[in-house]
Amino acid sequence: MTKSNFLLVDLNEAKTKKLAETITSDTSRKILNFLVEKNDSEQNIAKSLNIPISTVHYHLQKLQEAGLVIVKEFHYSEKGREVNHYQLANKYIIIAPKNVSGLRKKLRGILPGGLVILGISAIIKLLTSSSEIFSATPPTAEMALKDSVESLAASVPVSAPMEAIPSPDIALWFLLGGVSMMILYLAYQVIMENIKK
Repeated sequence: MTKSNFLLVDLNEAKTKKLAETITSDTSRKILNFLVEKNDSEQNIAKSLNIPISTVHYHLQKLQEAGLVIVKEFHYSEKGREVNHYQLANKYIIIAPKNVSGLRKKLRGILPGGLVILGISAIIKLLTSSSEIFSATPPTAEMALKDSVESLAASVPVSAPMEAIPSPDIALWFLLGGVSMMILYLAYQVIMENIKK
């Protein structure tokens, strides 16, 4: 299971109200501050903060529901019960309005496409670079043939030296084409939205 570092909440969601109630509680904030320093069990948190264990249990449940605290691991007590160890969920809380309008919404919609284009460009660059490295060292039979052709060509007078034609950077062209298509798509979306209004 992947862990997200961001907790995106909408102002209109019920979850936002629970989150606000949780983080405005002094006890919850004390527990959060304690967990910044180290992961621990309910009993140790209660002892360290001098808070009744039932209160700590209640607030830890609320913090878990809000997505701010998770159970990292557990151990068994002498009586054979599971004792959970709590830790911060390492999340940044982003509170956003439900409808982000205009250009920002469109940009947010095409951002994944931009990241995909950038990733594919990087892969193409890596593949073309590695193929150039492997093709840079020809086999010995080819080297002998090349040397003989060069010595023969040296005896023939040439009016102007030929320059090597550089190969096109495919990754750069792919990136430029992808970005251009995204800009055109974005412009099309904005124009269509304005026409509808």
